[in-house]
Amino acid sequence: MRLYPLLRRALGSYGHGRARGKAAALIIGLGVAAPVMAEPVEILALGDSLTQGYGLPVDEGFVPQLEAWLTERGHEVKIVNGGVSGDTTRGGLSRVAWSLTDEIDAMIVTLGGNDLLRGLDPADSRANMRGILEEGQAAGVEMLVIGLTASSNYGLEYKEDFEAIYPELSEEFGTLYEPNFFAGLMEEGGDPSLSLQYMQADGIHPAAEGVARIVEAIGPRVEELIAQVEGTS
Repeated sequence: MRLYPLLRRALGSYGHGRARGKAAALIIGLGVAAPVMAEPVEILALGDSLTQGYGLPVDEGFVPQLEAWLTERGHEVKIVNGGVSGDTTRGGLSRVAWSLTDEIDAMIVTLGGNDLLRGLDPADSRANMRGILEEGQAAGVEMLVIGLTASSNYGLEYKEDFEAIYPELSEEFGTLYEPNFFAGLMEEGGDPSLSLQYMQADGIHPAAEGVARIVEAIGPRVEELIAQVEGTS
């Protein structure tokens, strides 16, 4: 029996992260030995092809590289690959509820790239993202929202409306926030076009080295997410 989902239900009003902090108070009452708590933190990475690892060998995608990066730093963690190539925020919303199983402790949300490519209405994307975060909130999981930078192809107003989705919803729901999935590819003070050297031939998906740089940039934020789950932050 996995202890943590049981604690989450028992302490629903405290939130998922706080449940671990209150665990000791319930262990005796539940009659469960303390070692059961030493299970890995399970994180759902809900996303599209950037999360799924499009065009890369299985062990070189975002999820396995992130899990390996965290493991090397002493974290007991399992990242569940919830990336679906071609998925939009609407698609993410349609599957988030059943993706948040009792074993999931936290969720990373990286969606919107395909909304941008298709020029979908930012208002619809915002509504979908809100629904995803509502599902995460209802499940009591800690969350990290990762944003994207929009091009100006559809005009400045579209760009501003789309980019505002991520920080505004993150603040509203009290989640952790990382502004740009691709920030790790940008050379500080350099030419943004140089980031193309870390991309696959399609210019959309990162190559293995690019993923490694992305993980280096995002990894510390995921460590914060783990700390929230464990109740140490």
